[in-house]
Amino acid sequence: MTEKVTAPSRTTAPAEKGSGAAAGDKVFSGLAYTAGALILVVLAFVAIFLVTKSLPALWPTVFSDQDSITSADTFAEYVLPLMGGTVIASIIALLIATPVAVGIALYISHYAPARIATPVGYIIDLLAAIPSVVYGAWGMIALAPAMVPIYDWLHENLGFLPFFAGDPSTTGRTLATSGVVLAVMILPIITSLCREIFVQTPKLHEEAALALGATQWEMVRATVFPFARAGIVSSVMLGLGRALGETMAVTLVLSPGVFSLSLITSGRNATIPSEIALNFPEAFGMRQSELIAAGLMLFIITLAVNMIARWIVSRHKEFSGAN
Repeated sequence: MTEKVTAPSRTTAPAEKGSGAAAGDKVFSGLAYTAGALILVVLAFVAIFLVTKSLPALWPTVFSDQDSITSADTFAEYVLPLMGGTVIASIIALLIATPVAVGIALYISHYAPARIATPVGYIIDLLAAIPSVVYGAWGMIALAPAMVPIYDWLHENLGFLPFFAGDPSTTGRTLATSGVVLAVMILPIITSLCREIFVQTPKLHEEAALALGATQWEMVRATVFPFARAGIVSSVMLGLGRALGETMAVTLVLSPGVFSLSLITSGRNATIPSEIALNFPEAFGMRQSELIAAGLMLFIITLAVNMIARWIVSRHKEFSGAN
């Protein structure tokens, strides 16, 4: 009698618990699916808005009055320098910030003692919280004048290159200065992500390399960098996305002028976000369509950069798995 009474109670309790867990899994999976789909829907609406509002500027002969704009070449001449300035400033920022950020992250994770690594990590995280307008004001007031002697030296010694040709700026408000400001802005992002990835390197791999007689640097090259390669690429691409979309800092640093490939002259090397921020409040009609079309070009550039980054990361993962 005891077995007949206790047997049902033992079998029903796990069944009730399992049904509740299954219902919770369904709810959670539904919410996760909805969140993922919502991102795609928002992205699609943004793309539709940019395309529809850009049509009068991209194809004025079809979607606009001929009297309101000269030709489609006018838009090409307008947006291509902006695209060039955006890409060049972002590349300068990456070239400066990437090695410094990786070095700082490596120092915090593998070289610095705990009493030093912890406060340095906090300082790096605090840099990411500083508003971009503060960086822009610092770049305009402090950094730009300090860069003038450097531009003079570059012009005197490397003036034969197109990037350092022309009369150097006397104010320092150039594309190179904006690139340095962007480098400082994306530095904490890349550093924080790389630091977290370096810390996750399997300790057994590190200890094995050291046990085989490797130095600290040889151990880092043999174990840490191969493990973190995909993460480093992802962090750099995230920093590049921040640099491509930065508005206020570049707006404050750059000064208007005539477009030039030179990085040390006061050319009109504005970026797309800064151009939109300066002109959109007063724009209407065709001018507004031109600015939105410029935003569409930035949207395409950002999308292409992220797709390339995903391809690089997936390729590194396949390569690591094959090895």
